[in-house]
Amino acid sequence: MIWLLIFIFSLVVLIKSADWLILSAEKIGLALGLSSFTVGLIIVSLGTSLPELASSITATLKGMTDFAVSNAIGSNIANILLVIGASAVIGKKLIITKSLIDLDLPLLTAATVLLLGIASDAKIVFLESILLLSAYLIYVFYTISSKEPSINKENLNLLPSREIRRRHIFLIERHKNKKLKITLKDIVLLFIGVIGLTLASKYLVDSVINLSKIFNITPGIIAITAVAIGTSLPELFVSIRAVLQKRSEMALGNILGSNVFNALVVVGLPGLFTTLELDEKTFSVGLPIMALATFCFIVSGISRKIHKWEGGFYLILFLFFIGKIFNLI
Repeated sequence: MIWLLIFIFSLVVLIKSADWLILSAEKIGLALGLSSFTVGLIIVSLGTSLPELASSITATLKGMTDFAVSNAIGSNIANILLVIGASAVIGKKLIITKSLIDLDLPLLTAATVLLLGIASDAKIVFLESILLLSAYLIYVFYTISSKEPSINKENLNLLPSREIRRRHIFLIERHKNKKLKITLKDIVLLFIGVIGLTLASKYLVDSVINLSKIFNITPGIIAITAVAIGTSLPELFVSIRAVLQKRSEMALGNILGSNVFNALVVVGLPGLFTTLELDEKTFSVGLPIMALATFCFIVSGISRKIHKWEGGFYLILFLFFIGKIFNLI
């Protein structure tokens, strides 16, 4: 009963923290001259990926060498199939104005292929961890330095659809003759949001693990399912709230940034302390499903739209993943 109450309370804190994080991060990012997509890709994704990183480092230092990789792979699967799937179904259609094929999708592909290659022998050593972290630094540099065309009323014809044009007209009108400034409140809310997400995710994962132990679920299955899904809940809440607030760019940017962060940093940083290992389920089921999920997302991302039916397909594939993990299929 106590762990069930902790689970419910953590969910409430996650929702509120995600709300504060989105509001403060978008305002700070726009005030600094960043686009909503970049805000989601860099600021929000880093904040919502802290639970994965914190839990993986803690577990590794406690001698659980298979935790970090299982958590990262499971989180990436949940981010694409569960988070984007649910966001697309709830929002009916996710639309993004920025072309992903020039930079973002290739970087996500490179990060995923790099992790798949390094993990192909079921272990990750120190030098491989250095390679992963170096790749992330390069990723951040190119993402921030990439130039995006400025969209205004004079060049709205550059946008691919009427729906996107209406969205940009709304943004232009909202910020017309109004210079955004970063206030102390914005910074405080940003930190409270990140801290709230981190702490709430920690206790949520603790409650899920303890509830799972009560039902005699094996540790290997917990690592790639309960823990991964639990630490992906911030992405779920941030993305769904972004979609409900008509901010599809932030929702997709959040997932792109989070998955690259998970593949390169959540695995790379704990790997500096010891050799990481992949358990049998993560190696035989997790890696192939992550590769398939990433491929599906890349195909969807090229068109700049993710329709409701695609979101439904993602959710079905996620259920297939859970079924394979629990030997139900």
